[in-house]
Amino acid sequence: MKKLSIKSWAIDDRPREKLLHKGKSIITNAELIAILIGSGNREESAVELSKRILASTNNNLNSLSKLSIEELTKFKGIGEAKAISIITALELGKRRQFEEGQRIFKIKSSAHVCNLMQPIVGDLAHEEFWVVYLNNSNTVLAKHQISKGGLVSALVDVRLIYKKALELASVGIILIHNHPSGKLTPSNSDKQLTQKIIKAGEALDIKVLDHLIITEKDYFSFADEGIL
Repeated sequence: MKKLSIKSWAIDDRPREKLLHKGKSIITNAELIAILIGSGNREESAVELSKRILASTNNNLNSLSKLSIEELTKFKGIGEAKAISIITALELGKRRQFEEGQRIFKIKSSAHVCNLMQPIVGDLAHEEFWVVYLNNSNTVLAKHQISKGGLVSALVDVRLIYKKALELASVGIILIHNHPSGKLTPSNSDKQLTQKIIKAGEALDIKVLDHLIITEKDYFSFADEGIL
């Protein structure tokens, strides 16, 4: 049976009209993608095609953003131009999130730290360890990558952490690393490394204010959980 085109739907069911009359907040991800691609194929409307594309990534926009033009064009109805439109829109969203994080200069909560760092490490396929350096007003002086590829005490040089802190005249630091697995529970190694860094900072009067584990969707704060 031939599928009805979007133009034949009731006005309230058309993505563009829905956005125009009801606002962007009620539009689903599939409907937003349908607006981008404009049309589907002979068997599917743009919305149905968009739902199928999203389903292939478990409805995860971060996973969708990692698809290449070649992978997107495997879907019937998605040519190079439509694939580029999808990739462009998702990349703009990621850059907007990064800019929002960059505007946070004064840290007032663990959520501020997450907003600052999640665009950088949240969707990585490997682990990275970063330090955010603060002055006595909790204003961000710098953020610096300490290690890449895994979180093992041997890979995190505590001397480099505090060398940078002394250069910046930082009085407080926040530790950050990501978990590509999506698990937020800190390991024993995470806890041991945190204590090692805290102890090293005591002699320099530089305080470790928090340690965040960041994933694509969430974060874990040592300070918030009372285990710092």
